Amino acid sequence: MEYAAESLGSLRCTFGESPVWDAAAGRLYCCDVHAGAVHAVDPVDGGHRTWHFDTCVGSLGLAAGGRLVVALRRKVVLFDPVTGDIELVAAFDFDSPHLRLNDGKVGPDGAFWVGSVHEVDLGKMQPIGALYRVAADGSTMMQVSGLKASNGLAWSADGTEMFHSDSCGPWIDRWCFASETGEISGRQRLARPGEPEGRPDGGATDMLGTYWSAGTSAGVLNRYERSGRLLEKIRLPVPRPTMPCFGGADMKTLFVTSRCDVLTAEQRVDAPLSGAVLRLRCDVAGVPGFVFGQSRL
Repeated sequence: MEYAAESLGSLRCTFGESPVWDAAAGRLYCCDVHAGAVHAVDPVDGGHRTWHFDTCVGSLGLAAGGRLVVALRRKVVLFDPVTGDIELVAAFDFDSPHLRLNDGKVGPDGAFWVGSVHEVDLGKMQPIGALYRVAADGSTMMQVSGLKASNGLAWSADGTEMFHSDSCGPWIDRWCFASETGEISGRQRLARPGEPEGRPDGGATDMLGTYWSAGTSAGVLNRYERSGRLLEKIRLPVPRPTMPCFGGADMKTLFVTSRCDVLTAEQRVDAPLSGAVLRLRCDVAGVPGFVFGQSRL
């Protein structure tokens, strides 16, 4: 299939991440990590609204009552976009000052799965990060350790499989997932995409069971079969895509966030859409997002 990517409105982020489709409101949420901002974008006219936090925002997900579950630097909170109220869910006491919360998504078990990243220069990163499961009651349990940059969370449509990556491993794994308990097992290494192929950043799944990975070092989306076989490599008009997300009325629109903070001035001129949220149509529907505190299955 041929894909035509366009900018969704005029929003430009320095470090765009974590697009989340809100079907009830018909809008897309995303964050600008180091700007400490959450954006809501109207897919009809591209207009957007912004909320600012006093620390970085690593990721977010949908919660009941129109609220969002948001990963701040070392806290997970519930945020109400209408009232501005913030409620603490969980706090993290990391040993290193260079660890912060990163990619996170709500799973089919209703928990917020969020990982950490060792935020130093790429060549100096150490595997001291982890992936955590944060339940609605605030209880937190580490699930995977030994990570440099936890990323790429996504689940199959039936909720029995979880995808997860380490952007600086670099690798992509598939796990068996128990939606009733959130237990993961049967870890399998699917792929090891390096710099030329596109190190794996954020991910999304479609209803056919394939996994879409933002190849953040190569300006591409890599689409994998659940076995790890590469099905498609989709070239994007930005050198640093960060995460795909399915949305729209039929769930066949793919939204992709991107960043420009790591680009040179010349690269920004050559790729003026860097930092934008891209939109492209697909021939397959994506898996709808899950809601914090609500088990879908």
